[in-house]
Amino acid sequence: RHLRPLVSPVSTPCKIGVDGGGTKTECILLDAEGVIMAQHLAPGCNPSQIGPAAARAILAEALAALLLKAKTAQAPLTVTSTLLCMAGNRAFWRETADALTNFGVITTCDDSRPVLELATHGAPGLVLHAGTGSFIAARAPDGSIHYAGGLGWKLGDPSSGYDLGRRAIALAMLELQSSPPATGLKCSPLVTALQAHTGLTTASDHSLFFYNDPAANAQIAAFAPMVIELATQDCGPAQQVLADSLTDLARQADAVIHQLFPSPITKLPCGVSGRILNSAPASFALRSLASKLNWPVELQFITTAPIEGVRRMLLAGR
Repeated sequence: RHLRPLVSPVSTPCKIGVDGGGTKTECILLDAEGVIMAQHLAPGCNPSQIGPAAARAILAEALAALLLKAKTAQAPLTVTSTLLCMAGNRAFWRETADALTNFGVITTCDDSRPVLELATHGAPGLVLHAGTGSFIAARAPDGSIHYAGGLGWKLGDPSSGYDLGRRAIALAMLELQSSPPATGLKCSPLVTALQAHTGLTTASDHSLFFYNDPAANAQIAAFAPMVIELATQDCGPAQQVLADSLTDLARQADAVIHQLFPSPITKLPCGVSGRILNSAPASFALRSLASKLNWPVELQFITTAPIEGVRRMLLAGR
């Protein structure tokens, strides 16, 4: 009997894509045809929020878990390229990528790029995003990529969860100062919502908490969904907070539009992304601002997950 010679199995080429934001880190592994072989979801990895060491650890663990899910006995996997679309400092992620091995050619870019891909499909246009953070990304007529905002909670990010929460809490605390609970005066729904959110009563108690408690920042951002809900219910103060925050984001977008697209031939695709901007009161306010500012755009509200934008970028080689 003749024994069949042992032949090493041919490795399967694949690509990895990562969307790393402040809320979650989502990873996909694609085969040569672009079919998703494996997916993995991990906690957020923005180094500005959790620190550099934790951010690196989350990415490393997420990549290892992704490969483990895709492991096959039939043939080994060979990662030919990896695309990291990450929130936070660009230089940090480039340095982190340079330290990774066995992940092929690694490209890093901002986490704005996947949603820009979903909005414009590689054509000139822009996207406005507001969720955990906010930013504006644009692809100019010459194909160059431009970015505005995304400065983080300490320096801005209008219309982000933190910005909405901060504005609403400040407005509620001003009301508590002028009408303390001891007076027996009826509070606005915004104040009532804040007291339920924190379990605190007076302006002084809230001030002490927000300036001293390590969990204060998370509590501020976590108040944003209630602000949107109150705005939906025609709460005047909540609607004013949302309008003020959106106006600041619209000013950033207006500057980008006039700088990059001074006289577009046709209407530009303008994606609107993120749970905040896609809410009913925010989308209504944004349409009004776009009309008032006479933007030469066609607003497209995006509900597709950013990881799909990562997949498309991998397939297109962008």
